[in-house]
Amino acid sequence: MGDGVGDGVRYVGVAERRARLGLRHRLAGEARAADPADVAESLVALHGSDPATVYLAVGARLADAARTVPETERALYEERTLVRMHGMRHTVFVFPTGLTAVVHASTGLTVAARERALLVKDMARAGAPDAAWLKEVEESALAALARRGQATAAELAQDEPRLREQFAYAAGKSYEGVHTVSTRLLRVLGVEGKVVRGRPVGSWTSSQFRWAVAPEHPELDAAGAQAELLRRWLAVCGPATEADLKWWTGWRVTEVRRALTAIGARAVSLDEGTGYVLEDDVDPVAGPGEAWAALLPGLDPTAMGWQQRDWYLAPELRPSLFDRSGNVGPTVWWNGRVVGGWAQRPDGEIAWRLLADLGAAERRAAEAAVAVEAQRLRGWVGAARVTPRLRTPLERELSA
Repeated sequence: MGDGVGDGVRYVGVAERRARLGLRHRLAGEARAADPADVAESLVALHGSDPATVYLAVGARLADAARTVPETERALYEERTLVRMHGMRHTVFVFPTGLTAVVHASTGLTVAARERALLVKDMARAGAPDAAWLKEVEESALAALARRGQATAAELAQDEPRLREQFAYAAGKSYEGVHTVSTRLLRVLGVEGKVVRGRPVGSWTSSQFRWAVAPEHPELDAAGAQAELLRRWLAVCGPATEADLKWWTGWRVTEVRRALTAIGARAVSLDEGTGYVLEDDVDPVAGPGEAWAALLPGLDPTAMGWQQRDWYLAPELRPSLFDRSGNVGPTVWWNGRVVGGWAQRPDGEIAWRLLADLGAAERRAAEAAVAVEAQRLRGWVGAARVTPRLRTPLERELSA
């Protein structure tokens, strides 16, 4: 794939990209989804590093938001149509169960090999037992997990006490510390696709999870899996640049280009350069029939969908809405762009602020629509209190 575009390549402007976003990300009122599995299928993946993000992302996109918590819990822990596992960029996501084999083959295997080698190396440096010992503990822990169905690391250690053993790592470094075998081993097994996150200990906002044996899935060819994952993502997020694709997948540029070629992606012209869409997705897309607003959580898959975000998030808003590591916090959306941020206060009120420069008439319309969404959010969240795992300046200010 080259960097330039030739004559006859269609230009896709910001207005159309925002229209696509509103419809395909299920944010416009007319595009809202029927159930959590529909949301996840539409978005390919839901960020799962912060447990509350999954529910808040689903609730913003459901036609009946009151069903968010029970329906999402049912999908995750009873029907198992959704699975929480490691995916792109070594990040925890929630995927449709049918996509787990694709994610594992396209992104997980490479990361898994690196993580296991690093664990063995760190243990060797600390004088801990060798890889054979680790393999024995692993097999014992997996057998215990299969017997229990779901278990926390502490519960598994009751069956396999060697999981409690500790080893020092990074001695002499500023980040030196002590790891428990269970912490590192379960993380490696998660990336390897052998275990997944199960039901949390506590409510839907809890970050303490049980573990479960991963559902069986076929072993796929890596190149074919990468092509399939990219095809699904472009269907939702196209057009996107090569830089966007490389960032979202975590792949090497050669892998991105190979997958683009495999799916027959078509080049289009964007303000930031060459973008790509699926072969049958070149024609113009009309926008939603009505204006729309949305309150999306920190790390929402839409806000974090592209590396180059100027077309939907003005640079001057970033200092208020991002943390120091570049993670986006809770955002307020209006017709396909970020216009502000929100937070939940201790009494449950949803506080929000518009930061974007809007004309008087548009600002009034946006304020009215955002107020409706804030009330809708407060209604289904109920007594739960949600504090983002990664906090931003505006979220801290509004929640005070």
